[in-house]
Amino acid sequence: MEVLDIIIALLTLITLEVVLGIDNIIFISILADRLPEGQRDKLRKLGIGLAMVLRLALLALISWIMKLDVQLVELFGHGFTGKDLILFFGGIFLLYKATRELGHMTEEAVEGPGKSKAATFGALLFQVLMLDLVFSIDSIITAVGMVNELWLMYVAVVVTVIIMLIASKPIAAFISQHPSFKVLALSFLMVIGVALVAEGAGYPIPKGFIYSSMAFAFFVEVVQLRVLRKKMKQ
Repeated sequence: MEVLDIIIALLTLITLEVVLGIDNIIFISILADRLPEGQRDKLRKLGIGLAMVLRLALLALISWIMKLDVQLVELFGHGFTGKDLILFFGGIFLLYKATRELGHMTEEAVEGPGKSKAATFGALLFQVLMLDLVFSIDSIITAVGMVNELWLMYVAVVVTVIIMLIASKPIAAFISQHPSFKVLALSFLMVIGVALVAEGAGYPIPKGFIYSSMAFAFFVEVVQLRVLRKKMKQ
């Protein structure tokens, strides 16, 4: 590959990996809010660090990753590959967790902070690890489909994780300070969960539709927040 081609491929791959990594950050940030203040940053950093380890480990097992596109079972006339099964059950898990977190927010609103069931650091870390695995496999398979050079994938993963570490704290603080955005973020996770289930079932939803609708919903929420702030100042 020429230098220009390498730079374009690397920048494209990093951009895509960052977009996919935002889902990780949102999920980890929402879970971290259930911990005491002193443990939240630790969970975020550990969760993102585990995401990098998983991605690098999966790249080392690239031949196994490629075999995930081989059909394993057939149900109702549709063949399921290893990737399909991981995405399908990962999507169900994401839907379950997003729904549970919305329920947790409702409990806090009704009973007050600290009244709902407490979560342990280990339990939350395990949940983060499960979603890291799902997002990592989706991320690596996407990377394999874009470039052939393994070293480019390694560089993209490391750069992406550094960006995620830098962005995680501001994103977490913003979500924590604005409950309406937390609900919106959980709704996004539910949409992503539906998309993963659909893709695993053989009915992929174009990612452009998903992310453009999410961007529009985020824009509307930002406008609403600005309007509310102006009303409060009056």
